[in-house]
Amino acid sequence: MGHIIQFTGLSGSGKTTLSNAFLEWGKQSGLRIKLIDGDVYRQTLCKDLGFSKADRLENISRLGNYASSLLTDYDFICIAAINPYEEGRLQLKLKYKTSLIWLKCDLETLIHRDPKGLYKKAMLPNGHPDKIYNLTGLNDTFETPQLADLTLDTSILSPDQCLQLTVDFLSSREIP
Repeated sequence: MGHIIQFTGLSGSGKTTLSNAFLEWGKQSGLRIKLIDGDVYRQTLCKDLGFSKADRLENISRLGNYASSLLTDYDFICIAAINPYEEGRLQLKLKYKTSLIWLKCDLETLIHRDPKGLYKKAMLPNGHPDKIYNLTGLNDTFETPQLADLTLDTSILSPDQCLQLTVDFLSSREIP
C-alpha cells in the first residue's frame, strides 16, 4: 500500500524539481513512485477549473482522489501542486493520511528564478494585456502551511539537499 506526499509551495519553489529527483531516486532504489504534477493535471483532469478559491480546492480534491486510486500500484504518490489554502492541505492530510512537505522560498528568490516568467507578468502594470492578476503568493492568496511535516527552505538548500532531507524524513516515519 502506497503513501501520498503533498509538495506545496509557490511557483518556482522547486516542487517539480524535487518531485523529479525523488522519482529518479525511487527508480534507483527499486521503488514505484508516481508524480502528479499540478501544472500537467491543470490541462487534463482539472482543465475545467479556474483559480477561484472553490476551484483551487476542487483541483486539489481531484488530485487527491486520483492519487488515492493509485495507492495499490505505487510505493509513493507525489502531488506537486501549489495548493494555496490550508483547508485543501488539511483535507488531504485527514482523508488520505498524506505527508505534507512545504517548499518554502522567499519572494525575492522566486522573482529572481522565475522559470516560467510568471512573476514578471504579475508585476506588470494593471491594464497590461500580459498581466497575471492571480499569481499565488504575489497578488493572490497563499496561506502559510501550519501543519507541514517537513519544511525545506529552497532559497538556501540545494536540490540535492532537499532530496536527501525528504528521503531521510520519509525513511524515519512510520508510514500508514
